[in-house]
Amino acid sequence: MNRFSLPNLGIGLGLRTVHYAHILEHAPAVDWFEILSENYMQTKGRPLHFLDRVAERYPIAMHGVSLSIGSTDPLDRAYLAELKALRDRTKARWVSDHLCWTGVAGKNTHDLLPLPYTEESLRHVAARVRQVQDILESPLALENPSTYVEHVGNTMTEWEFLARLTEEADCGLLLDVNNIYVSSFNHGFDAQDYLAAMPFDRVVQLHVSGHTNHGTHIVDTHIGPVIDPVWELLGQAYRQTGASILLEWDAEIPSFEETHADALRAKDFLVKAPS
Repeated sequence: MNRFSLPNLGIGLGLRTVHYAHILEHAPAVDWFEILSENYMQTKGRPLHFLDRVAERYPIAMHGVSLSIGSTDPLDRAYLAELKALRDRTKARWVSDHLCWTGVAGKNTHDLLPLPYTEESLRHVAARVRQVQDILESPLALENPSTYVEHVGNTMTEWEFLARLTEEADCGLLLDVNNIYVSSFNHGFDAQDYLAAMPFDRVVQLHVSGHTNHGTHIVDTHIGPVIDPVWELLGQAYRQTGASILLEWDAEIPSFEETHADALRAKDFLVKAPS
């Protein structure tokens, strides 16, 4: 159990529009769904109608892409108020976002940009996380990013930064094992070193997904089935955390049955993973 006493919901899927009709008609045996928070904010149309119906039947967790926790812009209080209202509406078990920044000077790049891993950056992000948690009145979980470039001024590794941040801000961690794999390939570090440094008692959720390997680098595209080395990392992380598992498949999405079947492959790796 994580230190926040947040439950293990089981094996879930990202809620995607192409699967709405199937979910509502067949009520498949899925443990839970994760929603992309911004898809249901600043709207009062059909997305919320479908979400309300799904939330009546299944546990929900919220995952955002626009908190921009690392930006130097002031926190967007209107965004946070709407985020909290959506959390309350869906009775979401927790709220998460990414360890990144997404823009500056009021501009959103709609990309998850890498932070410098320095003492100054650590103090800055930790203070902002504490503010967000005060507004939400609940822990925030931050996801380790996939990265393709690094700041030359880094004074610590990403895993050192993340471990210290979760301690200093007293926040949760959404551990994405595919992102560990992707970044380890792109930057040439050992994924096992990253995994071993994680504060496992702060992990409230695990992400797993497919990616696109271009030979010289890997892009975290969330396309296609998960490869075995990533499943094996998931098994190791699960043995340490017992956290909820979520399969992300965000482009070239197949039928609901195929997507769910890939998520359930997790079971093959949880029992045999070395601790």
